[in-house]
Amino acid sequence: FAPAMALHLAEIERIANNPQPADFDNTIVPLELAGKPLRKVQALFWHRAGTDSTPAIQALEREIGPELARHQSAIFMNDALFARIDALHDKRTETGLSSEQIRVLEQHYKSFVKQGAKLAAAEKQKLAGIDQRLAALAAQFGQNVLADEKDWVLVLENKEDLAGLPDSLIAAMAEAAAQRGHDGKHVVTLSRSIIEPFLVSSARPDLRQTAFDAWAARGQNGGDSDNTDIVAETLKLRDEKAQLLGYESFAALKLDGTMAKQPKAVEGLLGKVWPAAKASAAGHAALLAGIAAEEGHNEPLKASDWRYYTARLREREFDLDEAVVKPYLQLENMIEAAFDVAARLFGLSFSELADVAGPHPDARVFEV
Repeated sequence: FAPAMALHLAEIERIANNPQPADFDNTIVPLELAGKPLRKVQALFWHRAGTDSTPAIQALEREIGPELARHQSAIFMNDALFARIDALHDKRTETGLSSEQIRVLEQHYKSFVKQGAKLAAAEKQKLAGIDQRLAALAAQFGQNVLADEKDWVLVLENKEDLAGLPDSLIAAMAEAAAQRGHDGKHVVTLSRSIIEPFLVSSARPDLRQTAFDAWAARGQNGGDSDNTDIVAETLKLRDEKAQLLGYESFAALKLDGTMAKQPKAVEGLLGKVWPAAKASAAGHAALLAGIAAEEGHNEPLKASDWRYYTARLREREFDLDEAVVKPYLQLENMIEAAFDVAARLFGLSFSELADVAGPHPDARVFEV
């Protein structure tokens, strides 16, 4: 990360300090292309952090988030660079640029303005501090959720607890139990590969409720992994950032540059959609409640029941059973299909390299 950021800043300085008058080719084009080594490092690191995190990687994640925010601030608050972009933006319709080039230029201009390029020096420093703190909070938020996902398990003690579960899920739960020291038993974890199919398949409403409550409460269970204070500080800092940049709210800041443009446009659309969506959901809930009643479940439908009875409705109306479909979606079949599509669309070929070690025992390496 350190040398990649240094290379990126060197590229930015060359663009900003170019003695030639600013034009699209000597300012926007190199700005678009700058930072390739950093993008590569980020892609590799965040993929690893999201798929095979370790305490060391998590520590680096907490450290690198604010560092990257500081790096971005140094670029967006580079006065010489923004002066070139600003000059191009002022005469964007007068220099023969194509509509695509104008669009790219406008996007860069808007990004710089929204990152504080027009602020006074003291305000820039304050905004940079806010961005660094927000990056640190975001990293901690995600790690707290991950901690709850890793630490929580529901141990299933007997065969009755497995009612309704497909064989593939039972096998995965047995493997998860063995990894956690519960040999001979089965566990429900909060990883999506287990919790989602469990909520869909389990015929035990009490176990579904326990698992769903834990899943919904990730990051809100108290202790070191609780996100309550992080959410409160994040909202406060987002509001400060928006006000600093001249926006009424953080929502207004985020929507500026999107098709909606303003929060009231989003609220207007949601207001129009809401009655029909609510009616549709109520109709669906009535169908699910009917199926539940047929199965002897006469209590009001709960959130933990929704996936289970939706699956029963699909089986009834469309003769669709995910357990029957799943064998066609095995990993090897999906890899073969993805490579086949890439070959036909882009002319790419893939060959596995058995003698190259990946970052994890399950990782496989291919030459493209």
